Amino acid sequence: MLDQMTLYPVADDELLAPGGRVMIRTYGVGSAAADSGATLGVSYRTWVTGVRDQPRYWSWGHFEDARRGHRMVVEWLTGRGPRPGPAQAA
Repeated sequence: MLDQMTLYPVADDELLAPGGRVMIRTYGVGSAAADSGATLGVSYRTWVTGVRDQPRYWSWGHFEDARRGHRMVVEWLTGRGPRPGPAQAA
């Protein structure tokens, strides 16, 4: 299945917390068919691992939303902003 998907990196951050390392990764996921000229959409996600021993993710509709969302997640994790929209527990 992964060989049929293309990942488009948007942003990566790493935070060091008392409980260990927290990774924040935002990327777009598209079908490999999109590379062949098909017009398929790309979905964007921000994944957070290392928080409360449970990965969490947020979904975004567009590239710019994903960039802003990534920054909002980092600000939330560092205590400088509110928690962004509804997160999904994975």
